[in-house]
Amino acid sequence: MPSAVHKNIITAGELAHLGEGSVAYLRKVSSDDLRGRFPGMAEIAPGLELWALFAATGEPILLSDARDRALAGAMENDLTTVAIH
Repeated sequence: MPSAVHKNIITAGELAHLGEGSVAYLRKVSSDDLRGRFPGMAEIAPGLELWALFAATGEPILLSDARDRALAGAMENDLTTVAIH
């Protein structure tokens, strides 16, 4: 007699919100890349290397010129960080 197979199915909407409000990702970015990804962003000098903290949804939370300050911002907001290379 075959055993029953249970599959957990997650919808695209549920996947999009996975980690929302609790997970953020930290990534080193250039100011040029940010201006391209977020055209409505305030003017920022070209060629800067920055640390960006993004929400699980991809929305930018903060920018810093120092990794430790970006991590501190995540901790202040009770966010678990993951690094993206």
